[in-house]
Amino acid sequence: MILCYITDRTQFSGSEPARRKRLLQKIAEAARAGVDYIQLREKDLSGHDLEELAREAMRILLAPRPSPLAPRLLINSRTDVALAAGAHGVHLRSDDLSPRDVRRLCTLASRHSPRAARPFLVGVSCHTVDEVARAAAARACFVIFGPVFEKDGVAAPRGLDRLRRAGHERVPVLALGGVTLENARLCRDAGARGIAAIRLFQQNDIADVVRRLKM
Repeated sequence: MILCYITDRTQFSGSEPARRKRLLQKIAEAARAGVDYIQLREKDLSGHDLEELAREAMRILLAPRPSPLAPRLLINSRTDVALAAGAHGVHLRSDDLSPRDVRRLCTLASRHSPRAARPFLVGVSCHTVDEVARAAAARACFVIFGPVFEKDGVAAPRGLDRLRRAGHERVPVLALGGVTLENARLCRDAGARGIAAIRLFQQNDIADVVRRLKM
C-alpha cells in the first residue's frame, strides 16, 4: 500500500515557529516510519517561505538513516518551488497545469540546472473518474482521489463505487478523505493502490499507522 502524508502545520498549536518546528518533526517521523510520499501542502505560505520550508524538509529526508527508502517530497501545486528546492516532484490540482506541461518546464529547467534533470514525480488531485482518466492520459505518476468517505467543504463524498471505477484507469490511485485504519482495507479492496491523509498521520504515531496499514 502506497502511503502519502499530506502536511498541514496549521493543525498544530502555538506560534508560527513552534508549528513549523512540529511539522518538521512530523516529517522526520514519517521518514523513519517508511511513508512513501510527503506532500508539502502549506498553501498560505509565500513562495519564498514555502521554498525555505521545502529545503529544510529535503535536508531531513536526505540525512543518513538505516533505510535507503526515504520518502519523496512533493510540493503542492508550485512546480517552481519544487524545482528551486530540489524536491522530488509536485502535486497538482485537477485544474492546474497538466503533467505534460510540468515535464516541459522540467526539460527547460534542466538546461540551466543539472539537478533539475533528475526524474520528477507528478501527482494529481482528482474528484471525478473523468479527471482520473485525463491525468492518466497526461502520464501522471499517480492520482489522489476523493473525498471518499467525508465532505471536505468543497465536494461531497465520492464513495467506494467511484473509487473502484477510478481504479480501473491506468494510473495508481490513492484514496483520500475520511480514511481511517478501520476503513483503509475497504479502499484497497475497491482497487486503491494506497491512501493519502492529513489527520491520520499528523494526529497519530506514524510508525504505528504505517505498520498497521502495510500488514
